[in-house]
Amino acid sequence: MTSTPARLARPLDEQAPESPPESPLESLLERADTVSERALQSGALQPIRTEQSWLDDGPFRFSVRWVSSLALKDRARVDTVIRRDPGFNPFLPPEPELTVAELGAAHLVVLNKFPVIDRHLLIVTRAFEDQRAPLTQADFDALAAIVATHGGLGFYNGGRVAGASQSHKHLQWVPDAAAALDAFLPPDLPAAPCANPALPWAHAFVRLARDGHAARAPGGASLAAAYGQACRMLGLPSAADPMPPYNLIVSREALLLVPRTREKWADVSVNSLAYAGSLFVRDREQIDRLRAHGPLAVLSSVSRQAD
Repeated sequence: MTSTPARLARPLDEQAPESPPESPLESLLERADTVSERALQSGALQPIRTEQSWLDDGPFRFSVRWVSSLALKDRARVDTVIRRDPGFNPFLPPEPELTVAELGAAHLVVLNKFPVIDRHLLIVTRAFEDQRAPLTQADFDALAAIVATHGGLGFYNGGRVAGASQSHKHLQWVPDAAAALDAFLPPDLPAAPCANPALPWAHAFVRLARDGHAARAPGGASLAAAYGQACRMLGLPSAADPMPPYNLIVSREALLLVPRTREKWADVSVNSLAYAGSLFVRDREQIDRLRAHGPLAVLSSVSRQAD
């Protein structure tokens, strides 16, 4: 079965003609930049300024970001996210000033209100679906469309235990991060699902078939198929409702699936990007504990152990 890639429809703040033409996905980032500039001016977009360090653990290098000690208002923004009422839903509807565009019939592209990384996009379902619900073909189509066109990393935090901050289903995308995932791939990634023996937690890598945008990347159908292969390798259901907690990471080259057992190590929350070498802590003091324990051991402690 071949799926139809999600297409970017008209921006939401433009008047719709009787038969609105679809805008190309290639314009998505330019549209996001325009919306970001306006949202910064209005205060709707509240980026968190961070400092960055690097931790090496064996052959792997991890980026660690923390809130700048010079940015007290940014620290307050982090506190706002952490202490937000769990019943609050920022996506139903999303803030108009943060909404970038429609993406197919089922999703909206929305700016992350408190981004640590520039151009951090959320792919939000229009109607409420729980973050623990199984991913649908429409979800795979939407994620594949953006990754195919713009590269970067798509990811999904499957429930609060997997690092999700909201219960309304939302996939995510960040630019210029695919090389970080590549560093964790096993050498000579085979066609069959596999694990990297250097990683001590249960996981599955799947090489992706290039049937998507101009054959540069996977389409939604092959992304869904690869996800199913990874679930079977790990003994996870692919369509349970609710799903057990997991992290999903997707580049043009590969898919990574990691079953989760805990949300945090100490007081450090772990989400999908950690398995691509990117960690976030609230202050610099936490880095010393990360360094002493080791990033690999930290991730292993919140993941299912490898067989």
